Amino acid sequence: MEQIDRYMKRYGLDEVLPSAVRPQLKLVRYATGEAICTQGAKAEQLHFLVSGKIRVAHTSAAGKRLVLSFKYPLDLIGDIEYVRRTPFLNTVEAVTPVEMIVVRFDDLARYAKDDVKWLHYLLEGITKKFEMKSQSMSFNLFYPVDVRLASYLLSMTPEETTLGSTVDELTDIADLIGTSYRHVNRTLKRFVEQGLIERDRRSIAIIDRAGLLAVAGESIYE
Repeated sequence: MEQIDRYMKRYGLDEVLPSAVRPQLKLVRYATGEAICTQGAKAEQLHFLVSGKIRVAHTSAAGKRLVLSFKYPLDLIGDIEYVRRTPFLNTVEAVTPVEMIVVRFDDLARYAKDDVKWLHYLLEGITKKFEMKSQSMSFNLFYPVDVRLASYLLSMTPEETTLGSTVDELTDIADLIGTSYRHVNRTLKRFVEQGLIERDRRSIAIIDRAGLLAVAGESIYE
């Protein structure tokens, strides 16, 4: 419970969640690659991402997977499903070791359904998600691949200067920015030739952040 309390204070959740809910909270850990929730499965819990990185993906009726986003703390999984009482809309997987604070929908409904602070927090979070989704769709429609890829590389390396470059990881990037794996590969090769990045089979290293910023302009993908 001490670890939960530390995360609650770090992210301000102690000011949002009613005190009656706190005994119902659990800290759950997920290993790299482990599914946190699966598209179409019954949703019964709300997850607060407090440590690690997750991938959110959706599978179309035709079986094509679309990577919607990568998430870092603090983020909520299951908020829309809690409000609408629907199955999970997307599949969420741990990209790194992940820790989540989890609470059952039934406990939230019992102890927090009329709490103004909590409801305001929930509404603000859901509204932000739809706003970001709209911006992402517009970004993929109106900007060329080199701008989208440069923006992705910048947004995914706020502190570290490297990120993965395996086939699976490049396929994820292609799905996320709305292009093909081959197009991503060609654009990365051009970035190498321009001296913006270095790349091997396992990693991409940012060596000219200012140059990538010039390619991206003000269009930084989030």
